[in-house]
Amino acid sequence: MQPSIREHPFDHKNDAEKLRKAMKGFGTDEDTLIDIITKRTNIQRQQIAQIYKGLYNKDLYQEIKSEVSGKLEKVLLALLTPPDVYDAQCLNDAIKGLGTNESILIEILCSRTPQQIIRIKEAYKRIYGRDLERDVAGDTSGDLEKILLALCRSQRDYSNRVDGNKAQQDAQRLFKAGINKWGTDEGLFVDIFTSQNPSQLNATMQEYQRLTHQDIETSINSEMGGKFKKAFLTLIECLRYPASYFAKRLHESIQGFGTKDEDLIRIIVSRSEVDLAQIRQDFRRIYNKCLETFIKDDTSGDYEKILLALVVGN
Repeated sequence: MQPSIREHPFDHKNDAEKLRKAMKGFGTDEDTLIDIITKRTNIQRQQIAQIYKGLYNKDLYQEIKSEVSGKLEKVLLALLTPPDVYDAQCLNDAIKGLGTNESILIEILCSRTPQQIIRIKEAYKRIYGRDLERDVAGDTSGDLEKILLALCRSQRDYSNRVDGNKAQQDAQRLFKAGINKWGTDEGLFVDIFTSQNPSQLNATMQEYQRLTHQDIETSINSEMGGKFKKAFLTLIECLRYPASYFAKRLHESIQGFGTKDEDLIRIIVSRSEVDLAQIRQDFRRIYNKCLETFIKDDTSGDYEKILLALVVGN
């Protein structure tokens, strides 16, 4: 079994020197870039970049940007970017320009913790001089806007406290607001699912199933629609089985006509130090085929090398 990136020996000065040697002169040693950067944590990469600046008075990010191109460049630069900054950049890319990529907004905001979202908002403000909440509000509408803004406000209780009586009461409220009501009170669903901690919500969902004899996902599928339904189901799956959610997102990015490289890169990079090993296991369980095989079938060259190094090394 290959060691995780945290188990590789680390000498940031030696790494900086190797990276410099790989890029100076005629031609670039992409294998060295891939080998070093994929075997370090994001914090270690920041340390390498800092000492690189001190040794050579050059910005490592800009040096790599000038040496490689295409999809390999995208992955390497993403790996050199702090996670909160990278998420902020991905959200900005989803919002700017003609049309909004709601799928990326849903993926990031529904899967990050309140603490992570606070840091993302700070990075977004620092980089773009704008408020993330205001930009999300300006590019979404209706119930989708409500749930995304509620998540942006990061007011979820993130303790592990479970109140059984409250779980029963909330299950009853959700029942009355959904399948036991003409029309659905989406606001109540949003309030409960964006304010309470995951353990409490799992208890509420268990009580809901006991009360209604169907899981909450079945109710949402029958009562809600469009992007709001997609966001709600994403939020619930990320509360229950985040690795399975991202395994499915990876499959979506690879299957069909053409690979959705932006999605593939974003998911693998952003989960590489979180749960990529579990995502890999869930991918095999769900699709009866290993993630590495899918990547080999749909990518090539140095781009394939770096994605496989991240997937297999976790």
